[in-house]
Amino acid sequence: MSTMKKLLFICSRNKWRSPTAEQVFSLAEGLEVRSAGLDKNAVNVLSSDDLEWADVIFVMEQTHRTKLSKKYRPFIGGKRIICLNIPDDYDFMDPALVQKLKTVVPGHLG
Repeated sequence: MSTMKKLLFICSRNKWRSPTAEQVFSLAEGLEVRSAGLDKNAVNVLSSDDLEWADVIFVMEQTHRTKLSKKYRPFIGGKRIICLNIPDDYDFMDPALVQKLKTVVPGHLG
């Protein structure tokens, strides 16, 4: 049995916020990380496989949680879905976004 915690980060287009989160936490010990987008034109479109794989799901905004619950309810099960409340105001690897992620995410991994 794997002791790795599997984190899935979700935003809209999988261009800036969720790929940044994936990059930031991809080298952290004990974590496996993926990112995906909810929009049909996302770089990596969210799949049911992603949701089944994940132990913890992070969404960037409340609208993502709502859309996720409506469209993917059968695949969520009893998984933790955490809203990070990070607006679409950042570019990929924006230092302010990286700092915000490093501040907020670890508190949810306990």
